[in-house]
Amino acid sequence: MHFQKLANLLLISSLSFSTIAANEVDEKILSKDRLDIIDLSKKQNEEKSSKLRKDWINPITLSYSKNYTENYDTIKSMVSINQPIFKSGGIYSAIKYANVNFKYNDLDIETQRKELIKQVTTMLFNLHIIDLNIKKNELLLKNAKIDIERKKEQVLNGFLDTSYLDNAILDANGVKNTLADLYFQKEELENNFNNLASKEYTSFELPQLTLTDKENFLENSLELAKARVDIKQKDYLTNMSISQYLPTLSVNMDYNHYHDTDSNPSIVDETTTNYGVSVSMPLDVRALNDVQTQRIEYLKSKLNLNNIILEEQNFYKTKLSRIDMLERKKNIAKEDYELYDSLLKIIVEEKNAQLKTQSDVDTLANSQKIKSLEVKIYELQKQIELLEVYSKII
Repeated sequence: MHFQKLANLLLISSLSFSTIAANEVDEKILSKDRLDIIDLSKKQNEEKSSKLRKDWINPITLSYSKNYTENYDTIKSMVSINQPIFKSGGIYSAIKYANVNFKYNDLDIETQRKELIKQVTTMLFNLHIIDLNIKKNELLLKNAKIDIERKKEQVLNGFLDTSYLDNAILDANGVKNTLADLYFQKEELENNFNNLASKEYTSFELPQLTLTDKENFLENSLELAKARVDIKQKDYLTNMSISQYLPTLSVNMDYNHYHDTDSNPSIVDETTTNYGVSVSMPLDVRALNDVQTQRIEYLKSKLNLNNIILEEQNFYKTKLSRIDMLERKKNIAKEDYELYDSLLKIIVEEKNAQLKTQSDVDTLANSQKIKSLEVKIYELQKQIELLEVYSKII
């Protein structure tokens, strides 16, 4: 009996599922196509950012023309360059903006990756929860059937009114309906899981997550990291907006070469090169409005950071409260398990003394198993809450 009690305590003190390292969720839970899309998004971001860093460089214009007239035909090629080399800080800001834009998009891709992993891993946890709930309701159904037989006997012997038997039958039917719903929910959830996952849900080990502290959560928050990078983006965009209305120094060159002049006497040089420098500055009555608009965007992004800090703090507090609530419920289920264990010992002794029946023993044994399943369910629900926290940090 002591051995049995020890085995039962071990059963409820830990999950029966295999687990991977704490605070690690393997991204390979996602299908190959999903992972490839993420990788391609990262490569696309690299290419876009590389292009953005070069946006201040104007293209070199190449042209080739052949003209026909009544007297002469000419063939000419031309190379034209008009390149700003100084834009009152605009070039520096443009390169810096490209770098922070790359970082912002990279964080956004990471957010999407974490969200996908969270989504499919939550389904994985919920599938195991449904499996446990099915086992729980199967045990409830066994107890309901025992109760029906007990009340049936009592009604036939005239100890109970038939309404008690009717209620017992209704209770059993309620459990059957719950099982039917659970079977459908599992099939539906499994289909949704297979849309994202690389294998069947039974092939994956469940991650074992632990709660990170508040300071670490805020320090590594993806949303806060994006908000801080966004401030830098808006700052550089403001500088770029200002530079548009300040002096710009450019170099220019035109290279012309005639491949065939058809002996046209008006063409003295077959090759000509023109080059020089220019300074330009637009006078636009809308300049102040444009700059102020971008400056306001910058100020809004700084205020938005404060809002996100508050939102992340409250998110953490809410998750912490929910985790505490689930832990309390789990402890209550453990206490109930211990209570059933002590009652079961007494009932078994009374059954051996022919004071109780086997159905009494089975009912209590099933109830004890139900409590052990509830402990596991609460633990998995707690893991889902921890997964929510995990998905929001770098």
